[in-house]
Amino acid sequence: MVRHTLFSLPFAASAVILETWGRPPLAKLLWILLAAAAARNAANAINRVVDRDIDAANPRTAGRPVPSGRLSGRALLIFAAACLAVLVLAAAMLNWLCVALLPFAGILVFGYSYTKRFTWLCHFWLGIACSAATMGAFLGISGRFELRYFVVTGAVALWVAGFDIIYALQDIEVDRAQSLRSIPARFGARTARAMAAACHAGTIAGLAAAPLFWPLGAPWMAGVAAVAALLGAEHVVASGGTERHIRIAAYGMNEILPLIVLISLALDVYLL
Repeated sequence: MVRHTLFSLPFAASAVILETWGRPPLAKLLWILLAAAAARNAANAINRVVDRDIDAANPRTAGRPVPSGRLSGRALLIFAAACLAVLVLAAAMLNWLCVALLPFAGILVFGYSYTKRFTWLCHFWLGIACSAATMGAFLGISGRFELRYFVVTGAVALWVAGFDIIYALQDIEVDRAQSLRSIPARFGARTARAMAAACHAGTIAGLAAAPLFWPLGAPWMAGVAAVAALLGAEHVVASGGTERHIRIAAYGMNEILPLIVLISLALDVYLL
């Protein structure tokens, strides 16, 4: 599912540009992007295998390649293993901290698919897992933790959690029937929409706070304003309630958002 890397790669690239202020070592940039893409695709593959029975019981997902029999779980696990090998290699080419944190990355990658069986906080686990690409990019450049990294990484985590809550709105009854945990299934659609909106308010606040840590100016803030408008539109579209509305809001519109951030950052760094 290469398309899903669009959620991770622009933010990883943005982290590299921020921390090097537009002058990244080319080799490190390539290893970071390769690591982010490999981790994301490994996570997607593992999730499809772990969730194949759940997907088969859900009319919306029963036609996916694994539950429909078009693709074997074994093939996906081999693909995931190859991706994880690439991730380990990329981490080794960056620095010792990236290597030391690989077990934590493994917990995030392997653990997400099981969280929905135990807790409605699964959306936040996914947010943290996806934002690890952003934090990993920062760490791949500097080799150390800095407070400022958590501002942007936290914004990404809340963004993902928010749109995953929206995405889960279409499966409320199926999740309840299968005893799966999600915020919509636990609290209902109205509360879930409010919690998703609160997450996205946190995203906007985190991005708006970035100039406190880096010398960002008008292009960045214009990008933050565009992100705020897009997130607002996302919630309006999702309020339509149909599967098509939610799919557009949770996926289509959110594929654009990281690109807005990357473009606004590039304008700020390279043109001003």
